[in-house]
Amino acid sequence: MGTKIRVIVVDDSALVRSLLAEIINRQRDMECIGTANDPLIAREMIRELNPDVITLDVEMPRMDGIDFLGRLMRLRPMPVVMISTLTERGAEVTMKALELGAVDFVAKPRVGLANGLNELASQIVDKIRVAAVAQVRRMPCEPALAGAERAAAALPSGLLGRLSTEKLVCIGASTGGTEAIKEILVHMPADAPAIVITQHMPPGFTTSFAARLNGLCQITVKEAVHGERILPGHAYIAPGGRQFSLQRSGANYVAVVDDGPPVNRHKPSVEVLFKSAAAVVGRNAFGIMLTGMGNDGAAAMREMKDAGSYNYVQDEASCIVFGMPREAIAHGAADEVLALTQIAPALVARLRGASDRVHHRI
Repeated sequence: MGTKIRVIVVDDSALVRSLLAEIINRQRDMECIGTANDPLIAREMIRELNPDVITLDVEMPRMDGIDFLGRLMRLRPMPVVMISTLTERGAEVTMKALELGAVDFVAKPRVGLANGLNELASQIVDKIRVAAVAQVRRMPCEPALAGAERAAAALPSGLLGRLSTEKLVCIGASTGGTEAIKEILVHMPADAPAIVITQHMPPGFTTSFAARLNGLCQITVKEAVHGERILPGHAYIAPGGRQFSLQRSGANYVAVVDDGPPVNRHKPSVEVLFKSAAAVVGRNAFGIMLTGMGNDGAAAMREMKDAGSYNYVQDEASCIVFGMPREAIAHGAADEVLALTQIAPALVARLRGASDRVHHRI
């Protein structure tokens, strides 16, 4: 990038504003062009300075970050990185922010703020860099939740029958992935095959993510627990800060959740989950690679394909960030490259076709 990424920091804490500005200004490729202590000041600053990215605190006076974000993404969509707190409420609000169109978030520490933020400096600036190149879309005036609820309500059930006990769907995602995963899961029928998911996310946030999805979907959505049987009609999300993989126990698949090292700098890592699927699920697997920065999972998705899986990769036009899908395609891992809204219907149609063939044989 020839010019510097221009960032506005919005936070009601003078200390946080100062620390974030300092972290940003230490980078050769970015500069903090302004700070604001509440959204109303920020609104005028955005109009005047036209930043590339803003960082936004959740809880602020006069108008909270979520209200401000909702208005911003309807009227003047732009890349936003949320600065969240590591609390249960903070996690729920962060999920709402991602739903409204924030590109990503950083969880700031509750104690030792100065040291904590400096320890997170590389993560903060990495996320600002990703946000600067992300494809941000104008939010519709209609709440996303209502659309998702309607989609789930319109789903036919009982599509897949016996076949769903043999098959398994593996999903990998990073930046922009929470909403992309929701788009897939709300369109899955109640008797869908088991779905296992790795979304890059820190500890403390996947519980809220799973609970939010569980309230929208016909299938049951939960965090994966070590040793549990992987069942049809369920989706299992890798807990933040843990590695998630699969083992076979007789005719069953079993979740393995452990404290293994980061892979491709990630924990959880898509590579870990997909590699295990290649080894233990083979041609009964479907792979789905969604939006995200980097190359995590691309090589393992090719291993899945070589083992007989059928793989879907999200196309560039519908991705927030095309990094992981691009790498999967470059590795020759994709059977189909589709817009996000086409992936679930294509998967369900393929499963239904296979189910019909099984029933005809019976």
